[in-house]
Amino acid sequence: MLVAVSGGTGFIGTPLVDLLLRQGHRVRLLSRTPEKVARREGVWAAPFNPSGGAADLSGCDAAVSLAGATISQRWTASTKKRIVDSRVQATSAMVEGALRSGTVKVLVSASATGFYGARGDEVLDERSGPGGDFTAHVCSAWEDAARPAEQAGLRLAIIRIGVALHTSGGALQKMLPPFKLGLGGPLGHGRQWMSWVHRDDVVSLLLHALQSPQASGVLNGTAPEPVTNADFTRALGRALHRPAFLRAPAAALRLALGEMSTLLLDGQRVVPRRTLETGFHFAYPTLDAAFAHLFARDSS
Repeated sequence: MLVAVSGGTGFIGTPLVDLLLRQGHRVRLLSRTPEKVARREGVWAAPFNPSGGAADLSGCDAAVSLAGATISQRWTASTKKRIVDSRVQATSAMVEGALRSGTVKVLVSASATGFYGARGDEVLDERSGPGGDFTAHVCSAWEDAARPAEQAGLRLAIIRIGVALHTSGGALQKMLPPFKLGLGGPLGHGRQWMSWVHRDDVVSLLLHALQSPQASGVLNGTAPEPVTNADFTRALGRALHRPAFLRAPAAALRLALGEMSTLLLDGQRVVPRRTLETGFHFAYPTLDAAFAHLFARDSS
């Protein structure tokens, strides 16, 4: 299978490309700077300008849309627009390219659990509606950009990814320095839910969505057992053999980060009900199992 991947050099895209190659697939890696993509067998870099119209997906069998500006930046009016536009434009370009190709049969498009907004202790699955905050607006617009693919008859899978954990990047990499020094602890009151997932499971779910006919519509890319922030920090402290009780005050986080602090202080209690119904198996369903694997590999 020839798979086109946008965002294929990022935190999720890089291991996805590696997995596709190990599975015997070929990859067209779409990039704004294809000349900077390292040459490797089975990968062809191609230019990708999301604001310039359809992506070139000619001859591809499937496509994965992962591109978008990081949401982990201070949310000014201009950055909010860039966050939304980058996702909508990249996804629209992939959809248009898929429809023009005449060969692409399935599109897997990333989204995030931010779709659900801040909902307290409410248990949320793929049937739950959107929230009303900025992250919910971002994810709703992102997903709406992908839906024309489904309307045109392609199989569309939208993966709402939670807090993906790996020591090489993402939220966990930023947490590790203070936790390793024994300076970690809960954020705010710590009762906010964290819908986490091992990065390897996200990558495996993307491949599952590409290959499994039953994997269509919205699938939550979160482990089956979400935890509160307080429980997460305790588990991380145990895994590192460090104390984890120095609470970061909510007021200080709001002052330092502005509205973006809601990513840390609010949360969603998301479960992957439809994901499990499609037959997907999480290799790391519990946080302790995920940390045991990540830190065993990190120390080896």
